[in-house]
Amino acid sequence: MSASKYLKASKKSISLLDQKGLTISQLKQIQSHLTVTATLKDPYAAAKIISLHAHSNAKSSLFYAERLFLCLQNKSTFIWNTMMQAFVEKNEAVSGFRLNRASIVGALTACAFLGALDQGRWIHAYVKRHHMSLDRMLGTALIDMYAKCGCIEMACSVFDEMDDRDVYAFTCLISGLANHDKSEAAIDLFNRMQDEGVLPNEVTFVCVLNACSRMGMVDEGLRIFESMSNRYAIEPQIQHYGCLVDLLGRAGKIEEAKKVVREMPLQPDSYTLGALLDACRVHGDVQLGEEMVDSLAQRCLDHGGVHVLLSNMYASADKWEDVSKVRKKMEDKNIRKLPGCSSIEVNGTVCEFVTGDRSYAPEEDIMFLLFGIDKQLKSLFLDDEEHYNVTMEQVPS
Repeated sequence: MSASKYLKASKKSISLLDQKGLTISQLKQIQSHLTVTATLKDPYAAAKIISLHAHSNAKSSLFYAERLFLCLQNKSTFIWNTMMQAFVEKNEAVSGFRLNRASIVGALTACAFLGALDQGRWIHAYVKRHHMSLDRMLGTALIDMYAKCGCIEMACSVFDEMDDRDVYAFTCLISGLANHDKSEAAIDLFNRMQDEGVLPNEVTFVCVLNACSRMGMVDEGLRIFESMSNRYAIEPQIQHYGCLVDLLGRAGKIEEAKKVVREMPLQPDSYTLGALLDACRVHGDVQLGEEMVDSLAQRCLDHGGVHVLLSNMYASADKWEDVSKVRKKMEDKNIRKLPGCSSIEVNGTVCEFVTGDRSYAPEEDIMFLLFGIDKQLKSLFLDDEEHYNVTMEQVPS
């Protein structure tokens, strides 16, 4: 079949979903047809079927929506959002329907992925309203949601409410604390975990080593790393060595970090070499930084961020000719760094901002607000020309 005929057939198949009054049986038939023709890979088609299943009056409708969602390999933000809305909207109003624990956990997972705090709070209120006990799975899902949505205090509160805490609950909160710059609390929780007789797993060690790295606790991190095999019979994997390299690199122990990379029993990956490369940038070791970039290039892992890091390293060392060479190489090979992005929830809607994107409507208001913040900081004698200066030239006219 030619590409044009395939596109026409796909559009015709998807248009079947626009019919009104589709029954569950009809919807399942259309879904089977879309699956066979591979049209279900289209994010719109998948989200449409999930939405139609979820809004059906049949009691099993959410089950079919959830089953399709779990079968999808590549879930876009659009599909996650559709599934989350389905969970939130499907409540007692539909034929006395009540969400079960598995559905609630799925909804909380979607909220955590999207950073949708308002919807997550609604689900937590639903749990409380129906006097549902916080078992291991539900409690951990709530901890994960609150931690990823920026409410680490609520995550700690849920953790304390749980009567039965397993390794997943502990690990989830340790990770959340480390990511909220509460590394000391994360390490204390790791020690408490051992006191309560809960054995850590591989992921737990990644989280606690990350916490040690952020606090610069080299000795403690080394002790924990060694305890993996000596005490818990867990062989360190590539991600653990990456954390160890990051720990040593941040503390300025470049030679020790380099030794770990050379002597580790596993082939170093992009994270491990990238951690050492970043340490080289911070501590000005240009020669070793060049070696790391070459190693990454040999493994075809030299993405745009690596070249930008090398360029910044040269700039810090006033090697402007090398900066130009790196930039020229990026242009010639059409290498681009993936733009950074951040998100914020406003009135229940998650808004995403991408570096360099000026398409969002309130851009002018945002820039004037930044200008006002800059003036306020200067009036409070917190003036830092390098970090806080916003000039009127940056504000769109």
